[in-house]
Amino acid sequence: MSVNPMAYEAQFFGFTPQTCMLRIYIAFQDYLFEMMLVVESVILKKLDGFPSAKISPFQIRKSTEKFLLFMKEHFDQLFSKMEEVLLQLVLNIPKNVLLPEDKVHEQYPYTKEQFQALQSEIDQLQQQYRAEASAGQALLAEIEEQKTVQAELEKILRWFDGLENICRAHGTSNFKESFAFLTQNSKKLQDVLKDVEKKSKKLQKSDQLA
Repeated sequence: MSVNPMAYEAQFFGFTPQTCMLRIYIAFQDYLFEMMLVVESVILKKLDGFPSAKISPFQIRKSTEKFLLFMKEHFDQLFSKMEEVLLQLVLNIPKNVLLPEDKVHEQYPYTKEQFQALQSEIDQLQQQYRAEASAGQALLAEIEEQKTVQAELEKILRWFDGLENICRAHGTSNFKESFAFLTQNSKKLQDVLKDVEKKSKKLQKSDQLA
């Protein structure tokens, strides 16, 4: 069998010419074996009609195998010549022929160095695209974070608006005055809590003494 890869022919046919020849070889060989089995069975039937014949089925099988080996040797020689002719004249694409999908290479020829430079440029563009995509994702994450911060700020502003309204209801319109008013009230609340805690502790002690 030919060792030439014949890649261009494989692109055109959809299979390698060597694969085609191998299948033809196997098909012919299988047919040869089947034919010899048929011949052997015919000989055995003919011998059944001559009981006086002194040829056993074992001898027939040995003769069949010997004849099969002879036929196979000659078949291999003939097939080798047929393969050479088919691969050169039938399944071979001449060097000066371009497939339709490769016509673009004829219109825009590239040297090996130009192709490598183009490939390098493509690699750089791919890296740049990945970097820009990564930066875009980081920007989207930052925008989402800013939205969260803005929502929290809006909550704080609404809270301050609520405080201002409460302070206005108590007669204080200035924010600083309102804040001072809230601070004073919070201190009063703390004093009340401390007083409640003291009284609670006294009650617990008196309960223990009782």
